Amino acid sequence: MSSIRLFILSSFATHGEMHGHQVRTQAEQEYVHLWTDISVGSVYGAIKRLAGEGLLEEVRSEQDGNRPARQIYAITAAGRDVLAELRHRSLRDIWWKFDPFDLALTRVDPDTLTDLPEVLSARLAAVRDLLEQTKRVNADALEHVSVSEKWALRHTEYRLQAEVSWLEDLIAAAPDIVADEQSGVKPTRG
Repeated sequence: MSSIRLFILSSFATHGEMHGHQVRTQAEQEYVHLWTDISVGSVYGAIKRLAGEGLLEEVRSEQDGNRPARQIYAITAAGRDVLAELRHRSLRDIWWKFDPFDLALTRVDPDTLTDLPEVLSARLAAVRDLLEQTKRVNADALEHVSVSEKWALRHTEYRLQAEVSWLEDLIAAAPDIVADEQSGVKPTRG
């Protein structure tokens, strides 16, 4: 799933013909970098790729004074079809990535095993800090975003809060993990 494709195609479908700088400004004004994986700077390249795929088309070029000419794009019928599918899939599909932390937890170094509770506590502190920082940044953005965008911002907060809760439980289980790893007994598999 490509968030930037969804953002750009929906922007053109909603706002009509635009040039890249207008789309980038829209992304900045909507604070998409706070609640999506979109880098505002990637808008220009993505517009060119979508045009290359026939999902956007260049409709004209505009020049303001001595500034370089800007290409004005519009969404195509094929772009509207792709947008409809992206909207549908993005609301339906669950997008989840595994955290490499989980693999590292199952492959702890026997020589530093007793450090695990301290490492987990440091991670918990870092996630708590990130949660508080996210809440502050989101609070500053709230007056500038729509109701649905507010909920998108809160989604990140909820995920971080879930991570805090999970880490708290994991820290409570750390003595059992250390003891299990030190025992050297591995469950039989297969």
